[in-house]
Amino acid sequence: MSSLPGPESPSERYRASAERAAEARTYLGGFISTLAFDLDDFQREACLSLQAGRGVLVAAPTGAGKTIVGEFAIYLALQRGLKAFYTTPIKALSNQKYAELAEKYGAAQVGLLTGDTSINGDAPVVVMTTEVLRNMLYAESDTLDDLGFVVMDEVHYLADRFRGAVWEEVIIHLPSEVQVASLSATVSNAEEFGAWLDTVRGQTDVIVSEHRPVPLWQHVMVGRKIVDLFAGDTSFDEIAPAGNAELPVTAATADPGARPGFEVNPELLSMARAESQMSFRGRFGHGGRSQRRQQHQREEPQDGPRSPVRKASRPQVIASLDRQDLLPAITFIFSRAGCDAAVAQCVSAGLWLTTEKEQLDIARRVDEAAQDIPSDDLDVLGFWSWRDGLLRGLAAHHAGMLPTFKEVVEKLFVGGLVKAVFATETLALGVNMPARSVVLEKLDKFNGEAHVNITAGEYTQLTGRAGRRGIDVEGHAVVLWQPGTDPASVAGLASRRTYPLNSSFRPTYNMSINLLAQFGRSRAREILESSFAQFQADRSVVGLARQVKGREESLSGFSRSMTCHLGDFTDYSRLRRALSDAEKSASNTTSRAKKSRTEDSLSRLLPGDVVDVPTGRAPGLAVVLSSDHHSREPRPAVMTLDNQLRRIGSQDVEGPLAPIARIRIPKSFNAKVPKSRRDLASSVRNAIRDNRPPAPPSRDEDFGRAAALPDQEKKIAELRRQLRAHPCHGCSEREDHARWSERWWKLRQETDGLVRQIQGRTNTIAKTFDRVCGVLGNYGYLETSDAGVLTISPDGQRLRRIYGEKDLLISQSVRMGAFTDLDAAEIAALASILVFQAKREDRGLRPKMPSVSLESAIDTVVREWSILEDVEEAAKLPLTGEPELGLVWPIFKWAKGRHLQEVLSGTDLAAGDFVRWVKQVIDLLDQLAKIPSPDPRVSRLCGDAIKLVKRGVVAYSSVA
Repeated sequence: MSSLPGPESPSERYRASAERAAEARTYLGGFISTLAFDLDDFQREACLSLQAGRGVLVAAPTGAGKTIVGEFAIYLALQRGLKAFYTTPIKALSNQKYAELAEKYGAAQVGLLTGDTSINGDAPVVVMTTEVLRNMLYAESDTLDDLGFVVMDEVHYLADRFRGAVWEEVIIHLPSEVQVASLSATVSNAEEFGAWLDTVRGQTDVIVSEHRPVPLWQHVMVGRKIVDLFAGDTSFDEIAPAGNAELPVTAATADPGARPGFEVNPELLSMARAESQMSFRGRFGHGGRSQRRQQHQREEPQDGPRSPVRKASRPQVIASLDRQDLLPAITFIFSRAGCDAAVAQCVSAGLWLTTEKEQLDIARRVDEAAQDIPSDDLDVLGFWSWRDGLLRGLAAHHAGMLPTFKEVVEKLFVGGLVKAVFATETLALGVNMPARSVVLEKLDKFNGEAHVNITAGEYTQLTGRAGRRGIDVEGHAVVLWQPGTDPASVAGLASRRTYPLNSSFRPTYNMSINLLAQFGRSRAREILESSFAQFQADRSVVGLARQVKGREESLSGFSRSMTCHLGDFTDYSRLRRALSDAEKSASNTTSRAKKSRTEDSLSRLLPGDVVDVPTGRAPGLAVVLSSDHHSREPRPAVMTLDNQLRRIGSQDVEGPLAPIARIRIPKSFNAKVPKSRRDLASSVRNAIRDNRPPAPPSRDEDFGRAAALPDQEKKIAELRRQLRAHPCHGCSEREDHARWSERWWKLRQETDGLVRQIQGRTNTIAKTFDRVCGVLGNYGYLETSDAGVLTISPDGQRLRRIYGEKDLLISQSVRMGAFTDLDAAEIAALASILVFQAKREDRGLRPKMPSVSLESAIDTVVREWSILEDVEEAAKLPLTGEPELGLVWPIFKWAKGRHLQEVLSGTDLAAGDFVRWVKQVIDLLDQLAKIPSPDPRVSRLCGDAIKLVKRGVVAYSSVA
């Protein structure tokens, strides 16, 4: 046991005083004097590194105070007469940071640049989204002059599979004299990421803090009762010490035996056992009572396992938190509709969380924020119900809300006036909205394809919002008990706070052509090979090579064990495997032929065909509303006789699907109007009753049949003959040898797979770059001179200034004249199909276009996309997304000056979504207005289109 420190000696006091005096004369001392609090150790260490001229990677939990390091970088830049850029992953965070810095340093000193907003861009301190900085670097903008520091907030976002590559592009391309301060959530491979930064940026210090300044306590809400997750007094810091960062998240990691001292609360474990037994008895009970209970369950189906716990409603959850003084709280609900419904439920339950004085303050702030919104728009925006919720201290927060509304919610919540916010996970991405408590309704979410469990990293990011530094003594994370909840699994999530940072980097068309223009092909390949993606791939190759060596040794042992005295058993084994593969191939060929015939029959269905769907989500009679000729897996849209709109695919039918009748679909038919659907269903019934014949088949019904089956049967017969004639076939130990042979073949395949992985990961980024260059060359964006020098064509120069996921398709659309014969409103509508992304379930029928010229232009874009997709598939590159037409009419109406209610009528778009998509359209139009166009009129009309759509809700969704 260490003894208490004694009083300092005079010499020690003198030395400490001298150190403080020396620090006060440094930049850091000056910065500290502006703060009202002392720096934590990790903050001081990171600031000293920046002051010494080194880069830093700071990885710390949410709420730990990482941004202080970024603010010191800004302070250093201003003191040295240099510029500082502060980059963020999302516009909302950029807006928030801009407001904070403008308040601290003055509006004249701070600027903001996002895709649709430009304020004081030449200021010494500029806040921007990371994409804006990437675009500056490729354009070699003058704004980069005198740049001394770049703060990359939320740098762990580079793992995002859609936008993450931008972070690596910026880090790689920034001038070497620029110091980078990278701020990240706690990641388990910070040292690996830091080592890469050290390689590409020069000396970079990695500073990791595992400590939360406000302790976080974990709970489960069972009914209306809040129960501790762990049995002892265990806070977040104690649960997962740094040394356990790599423990796998399983029930075993939360088991008392596996984690001594951190036992799951026995009350929760006994409740889980009781629920399991109750569910078991409910399914397998005996006797009359059980039968009556089973009959009751058939009449009233239950969701999930039976539970002895009555789940608390959302108003009851908030009321329970209020009684225990755990508000303000953020409740994460992985659904926009769920967030809005939660507010409505709390309002309906008569919940009030505010005092009269607070209500007056809220009303004043809300009315001030809404004063620029036209009164005609208030109803369609849901303003009055939103305002009513705010007055009660309740609000939703999600991407479907108007940005102005979200900004008001954020300010009121931070100000302590809104006490309960129901939010989607996007709130956890960096917007500064800390709370006393965080509630998770469920531990699974829909990721766009399936319901999946949240990861330990996501759990940490979400619950990290709990605990306000300087306000709360402790924070609280509350998981709501659901039927089937496993307390050990919840403890497993809570006991691991870190997650690995994996690169999502890949060369795009725009990135590749910019690299070629600036550096040439050889240097561009070297730059790409310096990416974090290649750095990680190279590191993984070392481990794979070690595995290959061990397996090769095992293969030698297996070869000895399968030696046969009668002949070459390796050759005999090869014949056995060839026979097995041939038999499987024949079976698969039959299955593929059937699937091919089925998909072909679906692609041949025409609007008006009546079909009988045997299985799937929409069994029974249905009428085809739209064909699907171009997709690899055709999914024509149909309407069932009970007026439901569906898409049918090969999984819904057991074989080729042929029409049994045919009707004419009226031109006036509108699938969104119930009466139109009822009338069409009536027409289908009449057609079935009258036995109207379907249209004659357009192609041979036997299309896709496998003609090679006889050849396969011959091959199988020959292999069987060779097998019987082999000397080893008569060996008495044949099956014993065969078992060793099977092991050898299986291990050989696995080893060969590892070798292929090594080959694939070696120079993998550069190989992708070469394939991208091949596509660019085929399209004429790259040219080779007589001297063999690679140059950028005029079309390629245009592509250099087009940024977006469909960059090459946008360039081709301009090149092929898609924008040429359109007016400004039509140009805005056409631009929408190049940025809009509909949810898969929202992709419906192709609407009739507002004009013939726009219809022709869209046909041009779709044709170019189809050609590009074939080229990309042949080059083994990621496929460019299909143009989406769902925003054409809303944008066209908006550009024509229609009222917001009319624009959104008949669509599933929320006002916030509409504003977000219009701003992306404006961003693209702005790019097209500035690039050299084959037709100067197009550039001018793109500018006119921006003026048409940048009005109303779009214009007043301004910076906070």
